[in-house]
Amino acid sequence: MTNEQPFIDVRHAQKSYGTLEVLKDISLQVSKGQIVAIIGPSGSGKSTLLRAINDLDPLTGGEIWLEDKQVNKDLPHRQYEKHINKVRQEIGMVFQHFNLFPHLTVRENITLAPKMLKGISDKDADKLAEEQLAKVGMSERIDYYPSQLSGGQKQRVAIARALAMKPKVMLFDEATSALDPELVEEVNLVMKALAEEHMTMIIVTHEMGFAESVCDRVLFMDEGVVVEEGPPEIIFKNPKNERTQNFLRKHLNG
Repeated sequence: MTNEQPFIDVRHAQKSYGTLEVLKDISLQVSKGQIVAIIGPSGSGKSTLLRAINDLDPLTGGEIWLEDKQVNKDLPHRQYEKHINKVRQEIGMVFQHFNLFPHLTVRENITLAPKMLKGISDKDADKLAEEQLAKVGMSERIDYYPSQLSGGQKQRVAIARALAMKPKVMLFDEATSALDPELVEEVNLVMKALAEEHMTMIIVTHEMGFAESVCDRVLFMDEGVVVEEGPPEIIFKNPKNERTQNFLRKHLNG
C-alpha cells in the first residue's frame, strides 16, 4: 500500500446481534481502482462487512470512510437520511437475488434512481440506460420485464442499474451464487470488463477461479475476522494460515 489516503477505509468494524459477534474489529483499506475479493465459509461475516460499507447493515462499533467522508455518521434521522442517500449514490451494490422491480421494465428499473435522486431528464435517463445496457450486452432487452429474463440477464441488468448512478465503487455480494452454472460466466465477464476499466470493486464470492484471475487482493474471513489477506498468487498458492489452507483445500478440490 502507498501512503496515499485509502479510497475505502474500514476502521475497527464491529457488528453484534445480541451476544453474537459477527464482525470482530476488522480494519480494511482499499485503494482507488483496486479489486478486492472476500472469500470464506458461510456465516463468516463477509456479506455483513460488505453491507456495512454503505451502512445497509449498520455497525455496532467502528467507522467506514469513503475518501474523506465518514459513511456511518451518527446523525439525527432527517440529516442521516439526506447524508446516506448522497453517499449511496457513490456506492453501487449488486445483490445475490437481483432486487429488480418486477412491475417495471428494464429501462424503468435503470432510469428510476437517476431521475429521482439526480433529477435528470427522461431523455438523458434513457440515453444512460442504453449506454449501460450496451456495456452489459443487454441492449435488445431494454423494454422487457424481469419475468422475461434469465437469471444471468437479470443480474446483468442489476449491474447496469448500479452503474447508471456513476458510482465510485461497486460492491458485489455473491452476485453469481443464485445462478445456474452456465449463466455464471456471462456475469463474470461483465465484472471482468469493469476490472479492466479500473473500477474500484469489493467482491464477496465463492468463485475461487474468478478471485484468483481478476482480483488484486484476496481476504479470507472466518468467524468474523480477517484470517489472512494478500495477493491472489499468495493466498491461493501458498496460504500461511491453517484455516485458509483447509478452506481452499475443500473449495479448490471440491
